[in-house]
Amino acid sequence: MSLKQQIDQDIKQAMLAKNKEELEALRGIKSLILLAETEKGGSGEVASDVENKLLMKAAKQRKESADIFTQQNRADLAEKELKQLEVISRYLPKQLSEEELTSELKKIIEATGAKSPAEIGKVMGVATKQLSGKADGKMISELVKKLLA
Repeated sequence: MSLKQQIDQDIKQAMLAKNKEELEALRGIKSLILLAETEKGGSGEVASDVENKLLMKAAKQRKESADIFTQQNRADLAEKELKQLEVISRYLPKQLSEEELTSELKKIIEATGAKSPAEIGKVMGVATKQLSGKADGKMISELVKKLLA
Protein backbone atom coordinates (compact mmCIF):
# COMPACT_ATOMS: atom_id res chain seq x y z
CA MET A 1 0.00 0.00 0.00
CA SER A 2 1.41 3.37 -1.00
CA LEU A 3 1.76 6.24 1.45
CA LYS A 4 -1.03 8.15 -0.30
CA GLN A 5 -3.44 5.22 0.09
CA GLN A 6 -2.43 4.79 3.73
CA ILE A 7 -3.01 8.51 4.39
CA ASP A 8 -6.44 8.37 2.69
CA GLN A 9 -7.41 5.41 4.85
CA ASP A 10 -6.17 7.13 8.02
CA ILE A 11 -8.05 10.34 7.09
CA LYS A 12 -11.29 8.34 6.96
CA GLN A 13 -10.56 6.81 10.37
CA ALA A 14 -9.74 10.22 11.86
CA MET A 15 -12.98 11.63 10.45
CA LEU A 16 -14.99 8.80 11.97
CA ALA A 17 -13.22 9.26 15.31
CA LYS A 18 -13.72 13.07 15.07
CA ASN A 19 -10.03 13.60 15.83
CA LYS A 20 -9.45 17.15 14.56
CA GLU A 21 -5.72 17.44 15.31
CA GLU A 22 -4.86 14.17 13.59
CA LEU A 23 -7.12 14.98 10.66
CA GLU A 24 -5.41 18.35 10.16
CA ALA A 25 -1.95 16.74 10.15
CA LEU A 26 -3.03 13.99 7.75
CA ARG A 27 -4.57 16.49 5.37
CA GLY A 28 -1.32 18.45 5.45
CA ILE A 29 0.63 15.32 4.46
CA LYS A 30 -1.85 14.53 1.69
CA SER A 31 -1.52 18.10 0.42
CA LEU A 32 2.26 17.75 0.21
CA ILE A 33 1.92 14.51 -1.76
CA LEU A 34 -0.65 15.99 -4.15
CA LEU A 35 1.56 19.03 -4.76
CA ALA A 36 4.51 16.76 -5.52
CA GLU A 37 2.39 14.68 -7.92
CA THR A 38 1.16 17.68 -9.86
CA GLU A 39 4.52 19.47 -9.90
CA LYS A 40 5.60 20.76 -13.30
CA GLY A 41 7.63 18.11 -15.08
CA GLY A 42 6.39 15.42 -12.71
CA SER A 43 5.13 12.03 -13.82
CA GLY A 44 2.06 12.12 -11.57
CA GLU A 45 3.60 9.44 -9.34
CA VAL A 46 5.73 10.13 -6.29
CA ALA A 47 8.59 7.75 -5.50
CA SER A 48 8.95 6.51 -1.92
CA ASP A 49 12.26 8.34 -1.43
CA VAL A 50 10.57 11.62 -2.47
CA GLU A 51 7.72 10.86 -0.06
CA ASN A 52 10.27 10.34 2.73
CA LYS A 53 11.93 13.67 1.91
CA LEU A 54 8.55 15.42 2.01
CA LEU A 55 7.77 13.86 5.39
CA MET A 56 11.22 14.69 6.78
CA LYS A 57 10.82 18.31 5.68
CA ALA A 58 7.35 18.55 7.21
CA ALA A 59 8.57 17.00 10.47
CA LYS A 60 11.52 19.39 10.61
CA GLN A 61 9.22 22.38 10.04
CA ARG A 62 6.88 21.26 12.83
CA LYS A 63 9.78 20.75 15.23
CA GLU A 64 11.31 24.16 14.47
CA SER A 65 7.93 25.87 14.78
CA ALA A 66 7.30 24.19 18.13
CA ASP A 67 10.71 25.36 19.38
CA ILE A 68 9.99 28.94 18.31
CA PHE A 69 6.54 28.91 19.92
CA THR A 70 8.03 27.53 23.13
CA GLN A 71 10.63 30.31 23.20
CA GLN A 72 7.87 32.87 22.75
CA ASN A 73 5.79 31.37 25.58
CA ARG A 74 3.04 30.15 23.24
CA ALA A 75 2.53 26.68 24.69
CA ASP A 76 -0.85 26.31 22.96
CA LEU A 77 0.67 26.69 19.49
CA ALA A 78 3.72 24.61 20.38
CA GLU A 79 1.47 21.78 21.55
CA LYS A 80 -0.45 21.86 18.26
CA GLU A 81 2.80 21.61 16.26
CA LEU A 82 4.07 18.75 18.43
CA LYS A 83 0.84 16.81 17.91
CA GLN A 84 1.22 17.23 14.16
CA LEU A 85 4.86 16.14 14.42
CA GLU A 86 3.74 13.02 16.26
CA VAL A 87 1.32 12.13 13.44
CA ILE A 88 3.93 12.78 10.73
CA SER A 89 6.51 10.68 12.61
CA ARG A 90 4.30 7.59 12.27
CA TYR A 91 4.92 7.56 8.53
CA LEU A 92 8.65 8.21 8.63
CA PRO A 93 11.10 5.32 8.45
CA LYS A 94 12.71 4.36 11.76
CA GLN A 95 15.34 6.97 12.63
CA LEU A 96 18.87 5.81 13.46
CA SER A 97 20.09 6.27 17.00
CA GLU A 98 23.22 8.35 17.56
CA GLU A 99 25.32 5.19 18.04
CA GLU A 100 23.99 3.59 14.84
CA LEU A 101 24.50 6.83 12.94
CA THR A 102 28.08 7.18 14.22
CA SER A 103 28.80 3.61 13.13
CA GLU A 104 27.41 4.24 9.63
CA LEU A 105 29.35 7.51 9.32
CA LYS A 106 32.60 5.80 10.32
CA LYS A 107 32.07 3.31 7.49
CA ILE A 108 31.39 6.14 5.04
CA ILE A 109 34.48 8.07 6.19
CA GLU A 110 36.57 4.91 5.70
CA ALA A 111 35.11 4.32 2.24
CA THR A 112 35.72 7.91 1.11
CA GLY A 113 39.19 8.04 2.64
CA ALA A 114 38.53 11.38 4.35
CA LYS A 115 41.03 12.25 7.05
CA SER A 116 40.68 15.97 7.81
CA PRO A 117 37.90 18.50 8.44
CA ALA A 118 38.65 19.96 4.99
CA GLU A 119 37.06 16.84 3.46
CA ILE A 120 33.67 17.22 5.18
CA GLY A 121 31.96 17.95 1.86
CA LYS A 122 33.09 14.65 0.35
CA VAL A 123 31.71 12.70 3.31
CA MET A 124 28.49 14.72 3.56
CA GLY A 125 27.63 14.09 -0.09
CA VAL A 126 27.78 10.33 0.36
CA ALA A 127 26.24 10.36 3.84
CA THR A 128 23.19 12.41 2.92
CA LYS A 129 22.43 10.11 -0.01
CA GLN A 130 22.87 6.88 1.95
CA LEU A 131 21.16 8.03 5.13
CA SER A 132 18.33 10.03 3.55
CA GLY A 133 15.19 9.61 5.62
CA LYS A 134 17.02 7.68 8.33
CA ALA A 135 18.60 10.64 10.11
CA ASP A 136 18.36 14.41 10.33
CA GLY A 137 20.87 16.27 8.14
CA LYS A 138 21.86 18.54 11.00
CA MET A 139 22.75 15.56 13.19
CA ILE A 140 24.71 13.95 10.33
CA SER A 141 26.66 17.18 9.84
CA GLU A 142 27.49 17.56 13.54
CA LEU A 143 28.70 13.97 13.83
CA VAL A 144 30.82 14.16 10.65
CA LYS A 145 32.51 17.32 11.95
CA LYS A 146 33.15 15.62 15.30
CA LEU A 147 34.53 12.46 13.70
CA LEU A 148 36.86 14.32 11.32
CA ALA A 149 38.13 16.78 13.94
